[in-house]
Amino acid sequence: MIRAWQIWFGLGGIAAFFFAFGIYWWTLPEQMDELEPGRVAIGFGDIAGWQDDDHAGAFAAFRRSCVHIVKRADIRARKKSGKKSRYAVLEPVCRKALAMGETVSDAEARAFFEDNFTPVRFSELGPAGLVTGYYEPELPGSRTRSDRFNVPVYRVPSDLVQFYSDRERAKRNHQMTAGRKTEDGVVPYYDRREIEEGALEGRGLELVYLEDPAEAFYMHIQGSARIALAEGGHMRIGFAAKNGHSYTSIGNLMIKRGTLPKSKMSMKGIRAWMAANPDEAKKLRWENRSYIFFRELPRSLSGAGPVGAQGVSLTPRRSLAVDTSVHLLGTPIWVDAPKLKSHGKDGFSHLMIAQDAGSAIKGRERGDIFWGSGDAAGKVAGRVKHKATFTVLLPKQDLPES
Repeated sequence: MIRAWQIWFGLGGIAAFFFAFGIYWWTLPEQMDELEPGRVAIGFGDIAGWQDDDHAGAFAAFRRSCVHIVKRADIRARKKSGKKSRYAVLEPVCRKALAMGETVSDAEARAFFEDNFTPVRFSELGPAGLVTGYYEPELPGSRTRSDRFNVPVYRVPSDLVQFYSDRERAKRNHQMTAGRKTEDGVVPYYDRREIEEGALEGRGLELVYLEDPAEAFYMHIQGSARIALAEGGHMRIGFAAKNGHSYTSIGNLMIKRGTLPKSKMSMKGIRAWMAANPDEAKKLRWENRSYIFFRELPRSLSGAGPVGAQGVSLTPRRSLAVDTSVHLLGTPIWVDAPKLKSHGKDGFSHLMIAQDAGSAIKGRERGDIFWGSGDAAGKVAGRVKHKATFTVLLPKQDLPES
């Protein structure tokens, strides 16, 4: 029986989305021509610690974004599309960055940012921003199933219908963002429990097998992994799609239920509890109905690092996941988190590049710092939850004249 909501979901909802998204896409470049209310331009001399940063490191990360931005612009030009790209505001400065070559001195990189950008801060009073951390797990696995490796990681199913682009999806965690195509229309896709109980078995979607369901769960949260294969060698996998269900933080659930006190809440603490309570842990993981599908990265990308939402390899301590409804991917953002210890030093003050997105990243001054790959990076990422201030670098040609 076809329910009324299924018909709307499958036809009217999709049509309405594409109409609204088309208007949003078309007007976005024009919206960025004006300095958003609540922002104020400052000088680089007003950024504490600016002169002490490794600007060459930030430039290298920015240049990776620029390769992607300019490539897209060139493809658009060859197709003779009359529509402005959402990256149009960054294209001119990106071409300058690429013309400088891959190797620049710290002084040259600092001059580049100061000559081509204006720092902009959020001026309204309110709660301080927040940064958290994420990383790329390194896990053992196998391309073939065995008694040891029996936790499947799936490719994107052919019946998955995505309602939004990745950039849009990341800011719509409260909505259903994908569905399952059936003969009766589009219905909600299988959730985590249904998939783990075998909803996708027998369809040849298995990309690789892992040995620990808890590690697989955390890999889904991080969105990428480097797999040491039992057959020899490595493979790198990254986010490909989501089943459309909202992400639910099991950490928050554990705090609300008194499973773990807030003072002891950490990735390490959750993992220890899961190891000690495997049956309860499985049921708790099922309450996060969101499920991620992965793809194997090609050799051209697999050696550089995990790939973020912008489609470029991430750089430890330089790549930032942001709310893409606020920040354009590729934008340089100065992050100042005074109480965050980094590499034995008090305070984290660095120029980062917006290169990724996430369902839990919401707000103007909300970001997720990429810390790198492996257990060491994971230990750091799991401890990061600190107040921070964001200073966004906007291209000078994009600012309105006073």
